[in-house]
Amino acid sequence: MNPRAVGWLRVAVHPAGLLPLALLLFDAATGGLSVNPIQDVTLRTGKAALVLLMLSLACTPLKIVFGWKWAVGLRKPLGLYAFLYVCLHLLIFVVADYGLDAALIWQAVVEKRYVVAGFAAFLLLLPLALTSTRGAQRRLGRWWRRLHRLVYLAAGLAVLHYLWLAKVPREPLIFGVILAALLVLRLPALQRLVAGRLAGSAQRFRPGSEGGVAGRGSGPPAGPARASGAQRQPDPEGEAADHAEYPEHRPGTIDHRRSAQGTGEQ
Repeated sequence: MNPRAVGWLRVAVHPAGLLPLALLLFDAATGGLSVNPIQDVTLRTGKAALVLLMLSLACTPLKIVFGWKWAVGLRKPLGLYAFLYVCLHLLIFVVADYGLDAALIWQAVVEKRYVVAGFAAFLLLLPLALTSTRGAQRRLGRWWRRLHRLVYLAAGLAVLHYLWLAKVPREPLIFGVILAALLVLRLPALQRLVAGRLAGSAQRFRPGSEGGVAGRGSGPPAGPARASGAQRQPDPEGEAADHAEYPEHRPGTIDHRRSAQGTGEQ
């Protein structure tokens, strides 16, 4: 992808990330919410967080499988927008749904396992969001990457939270399959296999290479020194972005409407 298209894509990710919030505010202002608005808003913010989280986690596999190095630069904004919806989701739960009643909130945490999974996911994501800056990356050094691997555990807890909450498990299971596929694509053995095949394809179709498209014509073959130099060329968009950009982020907590007495879900 050419640099101009990549630049536009990195700009477009911001309005795209805010689109679910804009639609939610529009529906709230025009009476487009359901008969249970708190439940509607809670579910929509949680689902937006989970979708953005999966998109963020998909950026590195897209680079591995298809060689789309530009996707690495989208991980950080997608992850941070996912965390934005996590915070909105949690805020609606504790303020609008439970009225900041500490006793009712604690009762929900004790009695409902999906609430525990959601809070655990949020607590895992909080330090990831706080250390999303390049300054934090420099200060933490190698521990930064180890810390940010917790995003996969948080994503698993978010999917489990949704699965335990939903009456019909179809959508949570779809998210679970997507997450499992993304985890498989991060396995080192599979990464080496895919990278080897991509390198072989690039060598086979490189102009001037033996067996390549141009190599079959009259063009001069690339010499060993020249090919070796091409392999040593730095990749600022891929490697630098991979180290400088924020890795993958974040899920949401999803809850149902609860009565003021805390007697059950609706």
